[in-house]
Amino acid sequence: MAQKVLLSMKNITMTFPGVKALQNVDFSLCEGEIHALMGENGAGKSTLIKVLNGVHTRDSGEIFLCGKSINNHSPEEAQQNGISTVFQEVNLCPNISVAENIFVGHEPRNKFFAVDWKTMNQKAKEILAWVGLEDIDVKRTLGEYSVAIQQMVAIARAVNFNCKVLILDEPTSSLDDQEVEKLFNVMKQLKADGKGIIFVTHFLEQVYAVCDKITVLRNGELEGQFTTAELPRLKLVQAMLGHEVAELDTLHSNNAIEEKENVPQILKAVALTHEGTIKPFDVTIKKGEVVGLTGLLGSGRSEMARALYGADKPDGGQLFFNGKELKAKAPIDSIKQGMAYLPEDRKAESIIADLSIRENMMIALQAKTGVFKLLPMSKQMELTEQYIKALNIKTPSTETLIKQLSGGNQQKVIIGRWLVTHPEFLILDEPTRGIDVGTKTEIQKLVIKLAEEGMTVMFISSEIDEMLRTVNKLCVLRDGAKVGELMNNNLTQEDVMAAIAGGEK
Repeated sequence: MAQKVLLSMKNITMTFPGVKALQNVDFSLCEGEIHALMGENGAGKSTLIKVLNGVHTRDSGEIFLCGKSINNHSPEEAQQNGISTVFQEVNLCPNISVAENIFVGHEPRNKFFAVDWKTMNQKAKEILAWVGLEDIDVKRTLGEYSVAIQQMVAIARAVNFNCKVLILDEPTSSLDDQEVEKLFNVMKQLKADGKGIIFVTHFLEQVYAVCDKITVLRNGELEGQFTTAELPRLKLVQAMLGHEVAELDTLHSNNAIEEKENVPQILKAVALTHEGTIKPFDVTIKKGEVVGLTGLLGSGRSEMARALYGADKPDGGQLFFNGKELKAKAPIDSIKQGMAYLPEDRKAESIIADLSIRENMMIALQAKTGVFKLLPMSKQMELTEQYIKALNIKTPSTETLIKQLSGGNQQKVIIGRWLVTHPEFLILDEPTRGIDVGTKTEIQKLVIKLAEEGMTVMFISSEIDEMLRTVNKLCVLRDGAKVGELMNNNLTQEDVMAAIAGGEK
């Protein structure tokens, strides 16, 4: 029996200055269906979602919900029409209670028109129980809970509005495996209840675990709509990229650094520690080496990198850089010595949204040069254009605001920010998280190329196969301690997982 079409978008076209974001795109969603929206960064996924929920006004095209033509002018209007969106960055109010977040703007009132707190709190408990959060204290402020719980509260709020279509925009990027499983259970309940779910994600495994259909966009155009069962993973990747991706499998670093003689050490840590996050550890890194940090969430990967860089001042031990002891009081000291650090959270710690690509890219070099030695505008433009070209950043202009770029292109700008300082030691913490397969491959190839040119790179990723393609050796961390070091000589994912689980050296 054919499923009933719930949502239909036809010939959607959307143009920004200098960029055709969407061109005659069709999309359909059935009742009781989980539908993945896939594509590289810049493919048009976010734009299509924003057209649907009223953030952007389309140039042309039609949208039908339950057979009725709709034209949302704002997310509020979309919500009134039965379309709710839960974004990657939870857009709720952390300073008010969980219950208030669920009912904000629609609080139950008593006969005196005052908020009926007892009824609101009770209803909030019932709604949260439905999404598996029966133990949550709805009177506590939302900010006291983890990002995972905040996302579930956002979904509960959408369900409370009796949505017909739920859009989940990268909801799993900050969740661990158990939290993802809980989210999937909620999605399946909504599916059974006849809701339609649009699932935007970069995790292929999750798509095949929970989705019924897949729509692929590329360069603002519809590449195709498929049932998940009929689309093998390799075909999906090829549809997203538009070309063969054998290079993903052939891409691999040169693992011969340790075998070469007279390769100088660039960094050495001896019993380095940071109370409460990492236990005393030793590590030696050679020039031109790519060192990976691996371990489960909370193992101390980012904390170890931050201690090496000086973002978190070590409590004990010694750190040597280029043979001299380094006592960095602040990150600027490390930058001046030749270090660079790209943190895990791009939006919170890296990009300055309201500045241009040029301004974002020049900020580290200006800090290294000194605030009283302003870089000439001609030099800024020259360097920015050089790295836009070198990193294949898709932008109409050097003066485009960075917030107008796709996530992958934002990430490239931040990598460019550090490359322009010509660092000897570059730390990349989850540089490919939340970006498309094509940009991931570009970044992996860039890391290998930089190492071949003599730069030393520390590479942190949650994806073991990505690190195995990129690094010379892996430091294995568990519970804040370094428990092993593996040379990447034909290592398999199973070897690495066994080391993480058992602490094998």
